[in-house]
Amino acid sequence: MPLWIAWFDALRQLRPAARRFHTFLWMILVLAGLCCRPERAGVSSLVRLFGFGNKGYRRFLHLFHSRALDLEALTACWVRLCLRLFQPMAVEERLVCLADGIKAPKEGRKMPAVKLLHQQSASNSKPEYIMGHSFQAVSLLVQGPAGHVAAVPLVSRIHEGLVWSNRDTRTLLDKLALLLFSLAGILDRKLLLVADAYYASGKMIAQLLGQGHHLVTRAKSNAVAYWPAPAPACRRRGRPRLYGEKVKLKDLARDESQFLSAPSPVYGEQNVTLRYRAIDLLWRPAGRLVRFVIVCHPHRGTIFLLATDLTLDPLEIIMLYGFRFKIELGFRQAVHVVGSYAYHFWMADMKPRRRGQGDQYLHRQSQAYRDAVRRKMNAFHLHVQLGCVAQGMLQHLALNHMDEVWRLFRSWLRTMNPALPPSELVVAHALRSALPEFLQDAAPPHKLRIILRRYRETQNTSRSNVSTSESAA
Repeated sequence: MPLWIAWFDALRQLRPAARRFHTFLWMILVLAGLCCRPERAGVSSLVRLFGFGNKGYRRFLHLFHSRALDLEALTACWVRLCLRLFQPMAVEERLVCLADGIKAPKEGRKMPAVKLLHQQSASNSKPEYIMGHSFQAVSLLVQGPAGHVAAVPLVSRIHEGLVWSNRDTRTLLDKLALLLFSLAGILDRKLLLVADAYYASGKMIAQLLGQGHHLVTRAKSNAVAYWPAPAPACRRRGRPRLYGEKVKLKDLARDESQFLSAPSPVYGEQNVTLRYRAIDLLWRPAGRLVRFVIVCHPHRGTIFLLATDLTLDPLEIIMLYGFRFKIELGFRQAVHVVGSYAYHFWMADMKPRRRGQGDQYLHRQSQAYRDAVRRKMNAFHLHVQLGCVAQGMLQHLALNHMDEVWRLFRSWLRTMNPALPPSELVVAHALRSALPEFLQDAAPPHKLRIILRRYRETQNTSRSNVSTSESAA
């Protein structure tokens, strides 16, 4: 019961996202279902969790398509709430954010933005090509009271599959930069973005530096850079040289005399000593000096890191990039525990898509058709955004109410360690065990209890009528 009270008190801050209080209560029901439902079967799992009937199913569907729930307002309220619930990790007054992409498999022939996607992950359980939605997500790196680090999902948006105008030349990097800048405006802070090698682009760096943000990423193994050009003895006509001698990072990694040894600052590693070398070189895609850090790990081999902030310590760069796996861990929890991407919304009037097709071009469609596609995309994004909120609330309870979660966890884990913060799965089990008590207690608003009683009574009445008619027949 204390977990649900803390959960509900925190979510009161999301009230401005709903235009009506009744809509806010249905949003609370969706968030409660996402946090503790035992299955990930879309809206049907929410209906089964609360014991609703067909009318409850349609009300849940209506919520995701309703104009009374504002997606942008919900995102802004959630981002501000994260600053209250968590202690963000900062580097020189810059908040640390993680960015990455995820592909959600979708077989719907009448789902906008579904396209053929290539999966880079090498795994026997993943096919090389799938049909689905391509998301880009941003998470905030936070630190718990005991020093444990987590990545709280802030936002996730579909950035591929639809072409609204043939004059739109924005790439995935451009769309992520715009998404990041919108979050920076809500947070009112400068950001330090940690991302994988896909985002090691001169275009991305130029956009980030133009807004006062910085990037820590991984450089490719075949990357090349330049020494700064030496100053000429006498000034000649024309622009002075910027780039000096060309150098390959692989060649710099072979000079072992320039490496330093230090204990590994990577999160979770103990009794590990690595060797590193930091050097500032001109990188032509960025057109400026960047800091390269060559890391020789005893178990993971040699990697090349890149940072645009020349004041960062090399070990700090290694530590920051070591946190990048946290967003991958968050994706796994979002897929297998919360079900953030387990939506099944169809567009009845959509022209069916064939398997293997790419982007869906809409610049020659009617305005009514384009509006219908926007409405369905907004429903997708609302479901995923509510999934981000639900996952963040599970992390809030895991970090700030750890002892109470372990006390209410009435199950078994082979690797259970009550001295560490529980996972989202453990928190979901603890909330599920206390859900009936919370719904019957006086803690929820009176109108929420009226909704539960009305739709449960409707279901029971319909079932009794069906049984009576069957017996009469």
